[in-house]
Amino acid sequence: MYDLIIVGGGPAGLTAMIYAIRKRLNALLISKDLGGKTMWRLELPWVEEYQVIKGLEVVNKFKSELEYLSFARHMEAVEKVEKRGDVFTIHTKGGGELTAKAVIIASGTKQKKIGVPGEKEFLMRGLCYSALSYAPLFIERRTAVIGDGDLALRSAAELATVAQHVTLVGISAAALKTTLGQKLQHSENVHILQDYQVVEVKGERFAEKLVVRSPKGKVEELDVEGTFIEMGLIPNAQMVEGLVELDEQGRVRVDCFCRTNVPGIFAAGDVTDIFAEQVLIAVGEGAKSALSAYEYLLPQL
Repeated sequence: MYDLIIVGGGPAGLTAMIYAIRKRLNALLISKDLGGKTMWRLELPWVEEYQVIKGLEVVNKFKSELEYLSFARHMEAVEKVEKRGDVFTIHTKGGGELTAKAVIIASGTKQKKIGVPGEKEFLMRGLCYSALSYAPLFIERRTAVIGDGDLALRSAAELATVAQHVTLVGISAAALKTTLGQKLQHSENVHILQDYQVVEVKGERFAEKLVVRSPKGKVEELDVEGTFIEMGLIPNAQMVEGLVELDEQGRVRVDCFCRTNVPGIFAAGDVTDIFAEQVLIAVGEGAKSALSAYEYLLPQL
């Protein structure tokens, strides 16, 4: 039985694992990959590499340290976490069972996609998922935001402070009634295509055009230099559903010590209800979760 099992190999999970190793815990990281979403690298024709702080560079030191410690990692997806008395059992996709005294859930999120031609081909080549991360790169550029909800509104508002023009595609009348929706309707550099649908993303090497369809069926092309898909995030929390408390969006609820409502289960990074999905925040939360787990385990060591 392990002292600690960490589920997830992104920034939060990698950081938590390195901290656990340095605390001399008998720990294991379980994940289908190492690096998580930091493996995505945004390319833009007007941006040099040195101008972008890549999340991958931030976690690479932890990743490389863990890669040669084969005993400390298990490359497989996790299906379910159960509590049996004071012991946690982790069920892996291949049918295996691993036990631990404590668990850190750092399984991250996945993006909601629009599912149209060109989305996969142009991902991270002019087509992005996070205006929060990349908006500063689009100063005086023509941009578009796809989505219906708070995330799309916030992204459009942030881009509007730097971009030459922002087209908000697919927003609903209900979303536009909010305070932020009202603000965007009065912004001179924001154009709103209410209830439109994206049909295709087009371009050569980079995404350059969006093909959209109006509610009445009219199809048109938009010239863009950057497109952000802001449909929302899906937390990878299914393995602890019914075990720990989740919020209305399906994220794991944690306190300021990364503790869930179940003693011995901690959570860190994008899978939790913390503010902002950022690599550096996930790294910090990963470190915090490991230190909290160590404090919980100390009387048992």
